[in-house]
Amino acid sequence: MRISTLLSYASGFKEAVKEVQALEKAGLDVVWVPEAYSFDAPSAMGYLAANTERVTIASGILPVYSRTPTLLAMTAAGIDYLSDGRCMLGLGASGPQVIEGFHGVPYTAPVSRLREVIDICRMVWRREKVNYDGKHYQIPLPQNQGTGLGKPLKLINHPVRDEIPIAVASLGKKSVEMTAELADAWLPAFYMAEGADDVWGDALRAGAQKRDPTRAPLEVFAGGGVAIGEGLEDLRNMSRPGMALYIGGMGARSRNFYNQVFCQYGYEAEAQQIQDLYLSGKKDEAAAAIPDAYLEATTLIGPEGFVKDRLAALKESGVNALNVGFAGRTLEERVGYCEKLRNIVDSI
Repeated sequence: MRISTLLSYASGFKEAVKEVQALEKAGLDVVWVPEAYSFDAPSAMGYLAANTERVTIASGILPVYSRTPTLLAMTAAGIDYLSDGRCMLGLGASGPQVIEGFHGVPYTAPVSRLREVIDICRMVWRREKVNYDGKHYQIPLPQNQGTGLGKPLKLINHPVRDEIPIAVASLGKKSVEMTAELADAWLPAFYMAEGADDVWGDALRAGAQKRDPTRAPLEVFAGGGVAIGEGLEDLRNMSRPGMALYIGGMGARSRNFYNQVFCQYGYEAEAQQIQDLYLSGKKDEAAAAIPDAYLEATTLIGPEGFVKDRLAALKESGVNALNVGFAGRTLEERVGYCEKLRNIVDSI
């Protein structure tokens, strides 16, 4: 079971990379590099490639609207080369507020667009001449568009690998089904072992039925905050501000995918309350409104026995890789929790 974490560079990017170096030595396997509407992820991924030795460097995530499919493929191939085959291309649709509000691109047909992007990326890595006639992407551009001079081309360089792993961050039923069919890894948000099958089970099974049997099983990343030891339960509260942001304020009131997932877990009233508070500027009250039971069920914070029980529940629900945040207040504490988690995972 691989252990992954999200790169957090709020206190400085170079400092964050030093932490990844320490976590790598402690047993970290994958680092997700975020983008959202901050600095671009590929620049940071290239820097990580030069300053790490073993971890998989994954975009977490690149939205499919902001780059052409061939550029996404070229970028992943370049980072794979720099890292000696340690890249994972994390893709997602993001949301209309970011795509239309920051990139100025219409947010349309996210599922079918993702499907076409995956197809084209794999063509590029196989060094096929890209000749693709999709609903959203026509490569080369048809004769009746542009100059009419486009011709099919293939990647000049030979990639380190002819297939780079693709992870998809998806939440909706159709997008999760597509993920289970085509992707190598799934990065869900707000994953709760006890409710995951009710929310995503049918979609995952439907996608798995259509999956190429020669492709390895889908890697499912989930887990939550990590702090292993006695009397650490208060550290669960460190997750509150981030959860409140996503449940309450990530997206428009009428189109917040994270809020919808929280509702599907049975927290409809709480989801409404958190959103109302957050959008009215009461962010601390929104964070306080997140149920304690939900925090307990979605973190790995507590005594070793508790952590083992939660890992068993995650595994039973279909999780076969961990996506965690180390909840220590110092680098030494976070590295220590990574080492403890590595030892527990390797022992079960």
